[in-house]
Amino acid sequence: MSEKKLHFETLQLHVGQEQADPATDARAVPIYQTTSYVFHNSQHAADRFGLRDAGNIYGRLTNSTQGVLESRVAALEGGVGGLAVASGAAAVTYAITNIAYAGDHVVATKTIYGGTYNLLKHTLSRYGIESTFVDPDNYEELENAIKPNTKLVYIETLGNPNELRKLLTVMVFLWLLITLSALLSLYVPLSTELI
Repeated sequence: MSEKKLHFETLQLHVGQEQADPATDARAVPIYQTTSYVFHNSQHAADRFGLRDAGNIYGRLTNSTQGVLESRVAALEGGVGGLAVASGAAAVTYAITNIAYAGDHVVATKTIYGGTYNLLKHTLSRYGIESTFVDPDNYEELENAIKPNTKLVYIETLGNPNELRKLLTVMVFLWLLITLSALLSLYVPLSTELI
């Protein structure tokens, strides 16, 4: 948006669509129910797919309505960009695979959501990402689980009642991770105060 500091309420309404819709002058964000876009010519298409010209390419990659949502959530959270996905499982998968690759290691608490456990234990292991699961109350177990190739420690809060009572654990984990130079991934669904 602009250089001036906007209030939270203003960000909720205007980020991502600073100007009214050019086709209708509507203030509300239009909902674009499309999967495909038109290119002016073959060079225009080549530039879009080559990422030399910013703009929509295909509905699975970009959508103007989704872009507004991503911009707004990023602004509300104080981020520089956002990515909206269809589910929490997709968000967790993107977050982990953005950090960990074949040959890397992840430490996670034993009390995480079952779908995330299966992702780490069964799916990502097929791609060479090893996972160790620890008791969130046993800080010595956490410390011993961290290896030189550990890329992150994964815990969940708020959305998981087993983890909600463990907010103090987060602070201890942070201290240990700073000491051990690892990265913490904390999954907090629906964290924006707007929601």
